[in-house]
Amino acid sequence: MAFSVNTNTSALSALFNLNGTTRQLESTQTHINTGLKISSAKDNAAIFSIAQKLRADLKGYNAVKQSLDRSISTTDIALAAAGSISDLLIEMKEKATAASDSGLDATSRTALNEDFIALRDQITTMVSNAEFNGTNMIDAGTDVVTAITNPSATQTITIAHQNMALGGGIVDVTATQTIATQVDASVTLALITASLTKVSASLTKLGAGAKSLEAQRVFADKIADTIEVGIGNLVDANMAKESANLQALQVKQQLGVQALSIANQAPQSILNIFGG
Repeated sequence: MAFSVNTNTSALSALFNLNGTTRQLESTQTHINTGLKISSAKDNAAIFSIAQKLRADLKGYNAVKQSLDRSISTTDIALAAAGSISDLLIEMKEKATAASDSGLDATSRTALNEDFIALRDQITTMVSNAEFNGTNMIDAGTDVVTAITNPSATQTITIAHQNMALGGGIVDVTATQTIATQVDASVTLALITASLTKVSASLTKLGAGAKSLEAQRVFADKIADTIEVGIGNLVDANMAKESANLQALQVKQQLGVQALSIANQAPQSILNIFGG
């Protein structure tokens, strides 16, 4: 081994190795602190890019789930109101049928008509209250439910408007309909019968739409969970492994410091050559 006071090869080698160990230790500590083995592009540019794209998709699916939740709530409100309207029509049919009896006395007919009017007006109340987040699917307006089903918002589920307002086309009974006379009752009875058929058809459409929304909501949850697991597989640190690495590197660093200290003392041996 050549002796030199200007260049300490052993010390340089020891310092190089110690610096390498320190960098590895810093990297391991970062993995432990963040829980990620890849937290930036410099760790692994390709994997980081893939993970970022998956994170964007995951955020997109969060928006999808929010859209589906709003649509499900809106449709559920419409379904509940439509079901109640169907029940009211059944009660109204009972009143109209009774009032169609030509032998009914005036007092009974008046009482039946008052009950009928109260039921009729309840339909108007239910229709106006069947609103969620500013959307009413069964009033005289044109609101529809449209839910996005993919992160790019290019695919949607749409549920059509069902106008169940009085005289709106599905419910043929008008806002001024009565059963005050036997003739009025007979006419009204026919309108109610037709309305019940149409309301049932609307309920089927709303129910099918609600089922599609709920199925898509479950699917969106599964997709989001799968993406999240995939991201974890790509970038999450193995904490047990990192803990073992940390201990090993800490020992290696201590040994490196000792090796550097020994190497730094080597030039002093030159003094022995000169009898120092």
